[in-house]
Amino acid sequence: MLTTSVIFLPCLTKIPWLATSLGAPWLLRRATQAFALSHSLHINAKLSFRRTLCSLPIGIPSSSGSEVCQMVQALKGGVDGLVQGVEEKSSIKEVKHILEMARRASSRREVLHTNFLTPPVLKESMQVLEKLADVKAIAQGGYPEAERCRISVGHPEELTSDPDIIAALSITGNFGFQPCSHGDFLGAILGTGIAREKLGDIILQGEQGAQIVIVPELVDFLMSSLDKVGNVSVSCTRIPLISLDYEPPRTRSFKTIEASLRVDAVASAGFKISRSKLVDLISKGDVRVNWTPIAKNGTTLKTGDIVSVSGKGRLKVGEVNSTKKGKFAVELIRYL
Repeated sequence: MLTTSVIFLPCLTKIPWLATSLGAPWLLRRATQAFALSHSLHINAKLSFRRTLCSLPIGIPSSSGSEVCQMVQALKGGVDGLVQGVEEKSSIKEVKHILEMARRASSRREVLHTNFLTPPVLKESMQVLEKLADVKAIAQGGYPEAERCRISVGHPEELTSDPDIIAALSITGNFGFQPCSHGDFLGAILGTGIAREKLGDIILQGEQGAQIVIVPELVDFLMSSLDKVGNVSVSCTRIPLISLDYEPPRTRSFKTIEASLRVDAVASAGFKISRSKLVDLISKGDVRVNWTPIAKNGTTLKTGDIVSVSGKGRLKVGEVNSTKKGKFAVELIRYL
């Protein structure tokens, strides 16, 4: 008795005379279809959800190759189709990795966690994960306004509460005579050997030092390893997340009229520097849009974009309206 399993049928394509000699042209046609399908399944295995695989009518003879073509195209969509809407090209690879993690977590009925993600990757990942019916995702950064967060993914029946995957530390010292910046604290922490993705937000507290969010497994290590920030001797103490003392950043809003929404035009007005100076900063890699360095001064901005310039701070693009003269009235929100 002839079988039509995925394992057997591709072999028939190597000996087409067998199917012909048996007087079964449909078998040859089915073998060719199955080979195309199995090849697609092989190269797309990591990109296909198990529920899609289980629904394929592999063992049923088909009178047309169009059904196989449709199935192959559906599989090719996989993760690539889900990430088509990702705006930041630099985020696509990370978002794909998180989607693959979500697939594993759902199929194995377990909960998996990412490292701390940058704001653009966090935003794009959560938007894509919301499209998956059999996956639940929770983002945690320690406090509601956190920029860097970890995502936990799993089957909805498994991920029923917020996992304990973040911890907080207070870094104190005599900062009254030698204030330290965000970069000073970040540099000191990374200097202990901790990778950036294991560290969440750093909340400056002036003379009191800073509070940080970190993965729980590195709390003890950092408490014993970090003894200085800049030239200031420090001590680290674990604190509950509820003790994180976060104050919304102070901002100042104003409007500008620009001929275009190019970053060199809008940002030069927002930071009160010349356009040529901003172009020079862009060429040096000192300008970021949505936390991603840009290389072209012709990058177009839109409402909600965050522009940061090294040494100058950051601003957010607010409401944008067209004027009667064909220009743009842009609201800019400058972080103080």
